[in-house]
Amino acid sequence: MSTNLEIQLVHSPIGCPEDQRATVRGLGLRKLYQCRTLKDTPCVRGMIKKVKHLVSIREKGK
Repeated sequence: MSTNLEIQLVHSPIGCPEDQRATVRGLGLRKLYQCRTLKDTPCVRGMIKKVKHLVSIREKGK
């Protein structure tokens, strides 16, 4: 049973370092308040941890 994460960009990455902006893009977030549903994997968790100050996360069941 795999869970999904719903990730929403709630703060602008303008003014953040380039690697954080690239991480936001890597998560598939391009516009403010855009949501993406991604599988809960260690790779995705690491990316979220890097930009936790810019995103909001909700766990969704299978």
